[in-house]
Amino acid sequence: MANFQGGSAPAMAAQIADGYCLIHKNALKGFSRGELQLLLQEVDKAQRSVRAEVPAQDDALAQQARNRRIGRLSSAVQVLQNQISTVR
Repeated sequence: MANFQGGSAPAMAAQIADGYCLIHKNALKGFSRGELQLLLQEVDKAQRSVRAEVPAQDDALAQQARNRRIGRLSSAVQVLQNQISTVR
């Protein structure tokens, strides 16, 4: 059983969104298919939550921060989906 960074899948998804944890193929080697699917589910949930937050139109810094979080989460979704398809 692999350990999620932060202790749980929701905590790891939050760390991915904030940029504290980067997801790549080598970091996911110890995870089983079920754990990867759980993490993917939590990352999807975090992505929906971030997309639901709409900062003010005149707040450029908040817009940039939101877009960075969405970018990190969407790239994590792609890496996780690829890893799930290759894990037996």
